[in-house]
Parts: sequence; structure tokens; C-alpha cells
Amino acid sequence: MIRLSDAAIGRLRDVAAWPELPPDRYTVRALIGRGGMGAVYEAHDGLLDRTVALKVSNAATAASGLDERLRLEGRVLASLEHPGIVPVHDAGELADGRWFYVMKLVRGRSLQDHLATLSGEAAVLAVFERIAETVAFAHAAGVIHRDLKPSNIMVGSFGEVLVLDWGVAAVLGTNTNALADEGVRVGTPGFMSPEQAAGDSSQVSKAADVYSLGALLASMLGAAPSTRRLRAVIEKCKAAQPDGRYANAGELADELARYRAGLPVSAYKEPAWERFGRWFGRYRTFILLVVAYLIMRALFVLWR
Repeated sequence: MIRLSDAAIGRLRDVAAWPELPPDRYTVRALIGRGGMGAVYEAHDGLLDRTVALKVSNAATAASGLDERLRLEGRVLASLEHPGIVPVHDAGELADGRWFYVMKLVRGRSLQDHLATLSGEAAVLAVFERIAETVAFAHAAGVIHRDLKPSNIMVGSFGEVLVLDWGVAAVLGTNTNALADEGVRVGTPGFMSPEQAAGDSSQVSKAADVYSLGALLASMLGAAPSTRRLRAVIEKCKAAQPDGRYANAGELADELARYRAGLPVSAYKEPAWERFGRWFGRYRTFILLVVAYLIMRALFVLWR
């Protein structure tokens, strides 16, 4: 009798659970990962001869809520064509009726691993701005992510910043919020807004994503932000009431662009001395050159 190791048993279990796909199109190669809603596989697209990622719901039946969530996620991703969102190539049903969709296979590293390679606050803010811009694009299309957190951000091999896992996204003006029953919290503790924590999906708006972005930025910076202005931006994102935050991710992205350019930010009322210090820092080289010129002129006059 041959005794199999736990790893071998786990491998056999994963293979046995692989989806049955049309043999003339996709061949499943390996399990990439499994979450609460679905599993993602690496597969080969025989028609176009390329490697893709394939996501299949964990639903026991096609009629389950999980399957409907995956259908929604596929439709949301297909509607959002942006460099920060993984494109969807195809979708369909398995032999057992479950839904699947096919997307670009992105290779890269986690946000946390990428942050470990960065040096300085400016580099971290540059990455965060790309996250905010991606969410701003979704907000402009009426889509709310509802689960923004470090594990849902990936940095590709060529530096592309991707916002992943739109499985609990809501589309404004539709009944997609009904996928999260009243009283059920959608989001992740530490990153979800107070209204999400209360389980009131009818009150969740774009401002909920802004709260999550503020929590995400704070976690990315690690130590306390370097300036009062940046601390004020994070505090505004994380205001207890939605109307105290930026209305959407686009407003936040614009605010951070002003901050990085050395301009005033709406979240912070600067005292005069801070405003002068920021102005001096922005034009330091020019000011020092003028001062040096005036000193030289004065010395020349005195010498004569």
C-alpha cells in the first residue's frame, strides 16, 4: 500500500476540483488561488495560443448567490477598460451550469512586497495615486469596489498597479447592492467604512471607497505622514460621516496631485508661517540664486 503525503493528497483534491471546460478551447494547467467566492486557475487558450487566468465560482449550484456574484464581477470588469483593471477576454458556463470568466494572466508581486522595494514617501504616494486614479475611473462609471485593501492590490512585472477582486462591487442605479443583504457587512475590518460596518448597504456610496483608500494610504505609509497636510488628507478620507469625506476617488486623486506639487490642499487650513515655508521650499533654488546675486551686487558696490 502506497501512502500519499498531505501535499500529494491536496494536489489530487485540487485536480479533481478543476472545472470541466470545452476541450477545444481551454486547458486548465494549475490552481493559482482560491477565495471565498471562487477559484482562479492558470489555463491555456488553445484558439489564440496564450496563457490566461480563469475564475470559476465556488457555488454548489448555478442558482446560488456565489454564482450570481461571479457573473456580476465578470460584467463589471468587462465594462471597466482601464490599465489598472485586469481585462476580461471571455465568459461562459461550465458543464454543471456554474459561471466562469477568462481574464489576462498578470504576473507580479503583492503591494506589500513592492512597498518593501521603495524608498521615501514620494515613491509610496506615486503608487497610491495610481490606485486612486483606477478607483476614480470606476467611480466615474458608477461602480463602487467596496473591499479596497492591500491584498487586493498587485504590482505587475512592468510596474503596472492593478486593483483586483471586484467580486462585491456595486453598480450605482442598479439592484446590485441587493447582493449584500441588509445587516451583512461587506468589506474588511480596518479598511471598511462605518456605514459598511453597520451593514447598511443602502447607505454605501463612493465615499465608502474613499474611506478605504484613506485606510489603505495610512497602511502604505506605515509611520506617521511627514506633514500636517498629508495627515489632514488621510483624516478627511476617514471622516466618520460620508459627507465629511472627499465625494469620490477622483477628488482624492486631485488633492494628492496638489499635495505632491507643493500646492495647498483643501483638507488643511495652513497657518501663514507654514504657507511661507511651503512656498520657500517650492522656490528655494530660485530664491537662493536671487539672494546670492543681491549679496554679490552689494559687495561689488561696497568694494567700489
